[in-house]
Amino acid sequence: MTETIRVEVACALPDRQRLVALQVPLGTTVAEAVSRAGMAALFPELDIPALKLGIYGKVVPPTTVLQAGDRVELYRPLKADPKEVRRQRVEASRGGRQPASANPAAAPK
Repeated sequence: MTETIRVEVACALPDRQRLVALQVPLGTTVAEAVSRAGMAALFPELDIPALKLGIYGKVVPPTTVLQAGDRVELYRPLKADPKEVRRQRVEASRGGRQPASANPAAAPK
């Protein structure tokens, strides 16, 4: 009898998410777990092979061998760069003004 371990595979979209618990043989890879969890059928709108995969928030290669208790995560591409969004939000809150340090005329004399 082959020894098995328990792992989870998680994927989330803005409107729904899915967490699938699996018993897999020792030596199972991240990619194999995603396949066994049926994520392609659960999320047909995603290009599963093109997604980055991770274990507990850390991106790993699909060939990474899983350990008992690992949670495999599928990462969707970001729609916007978080740094750029924050920069735009700061600019909007300033009403388009430059910070005082960027405006030489505003420097104390």
